[in-house]
Amino acid sequence: MADNGMRGRVKGLLAGTPPAPEPVVQQHMEPPPDGASSAQNQRQALLVLTLAQRTADEHVASAHHQADKIFSDAQATAQQIVREAEAHAQDIRDEADDALAEARATAEQIAQEAQAHAEDTRQAADETLADARARAAEITKDAQSHADELQHQAEQRYQDIVGSLATKREALQQQIEALEHFDREYRSRLTTFMQNQLRALWVDQPEVVAELEQPPGAA
Repeated sequence: MADNGMRGRVKGLLAGTPPAPEPVVQQHMEPPPDGASSAQNQRQALLVLTLAQRTADEHVASAHHQADKIFSDAQATAQQIVREAEAHAQDIRDEADDALAEARATAEQIAQEAQAHAEDTRQAADETLADARARAAEITKDAQSHADELQHQAEQRYQDIVGSLATKREALQQQIEALEHFDREYRSRLTTFMQNQLRALWVDQPEVVAELEQPPGAA
């Protein structure tokens, strides 16, 4: 039953208007005889207490389920981001390794050709080899720096997601505590209301209260 429907039942009971009972309960109840309105009010108060307890338990269970789902979804998203960043960084490293291997192969080929052509081309080959190695080292350095930056960004994003997740979980925990506080306060009020009804019923019809206080087997 929705929270508004439960409150409507409670307000109707406090105003003296008997609320509509649950359909399942109504199948097992017989119309009360004349002069038994106090006993009917007592049974309706017990029904309201049962409905209030059931609704509070449902709210608390729903809040726990929502908090667990949000935490699980955020954790899965963060892990997916980290995996994608690591895969991208690995691709960049692979490209840098390929460029370095290609540069080394080109430099070695040029060196072989220079040695074959004569001594006057050796110096040019050495310079070309040095340039190729410098370029390969620069490419590797840039690729490593880029990969480190991507990994740092991924870790920072992961920390941000985990931090926001902790904040959301704390907010949900506060909502759960508020619902539990509402549950305790609501039960306390219903208990007080029932006690007052029992006292009033004892003053008006003490024999009815004595019948209600008998154990189930005694009836």
